[in-house]
Amino acid sequence: MSDRGFLFLFSILMIFASLGATVYLVATGQAGTVDGLFLVVTALLIAVCFVIYLMYMIHVAAEAAKPAAQPTKAGAPSSTTNPVTARS
Repeated sequence: MSDRGFLFLFSILMIFASLGATVYLVATGQAGTVDGLFLVVTALLIAVCFVIYLMYMIHVAAEAAKPAAQPTKAGAPSSTTNPVTARS
């Protein structure tokens, strides 16, 4: 398995574990205490961080999957050419 695939599956696991811990704390009533509230906030923060990372991974994979841009014609000047050096 590639490292990207492993990181993707690990991120999914961490999101579900964090959300599961939050549900457990709310269901057992422990979220009503100060310590439980901080645990809920921490678990939700971890889930949000991994969701943002997954969105980044998906964005990078989508950019890599796009075909390369068509090359410009040999006679046409490119937009990256420096106009000062193109004159001389």
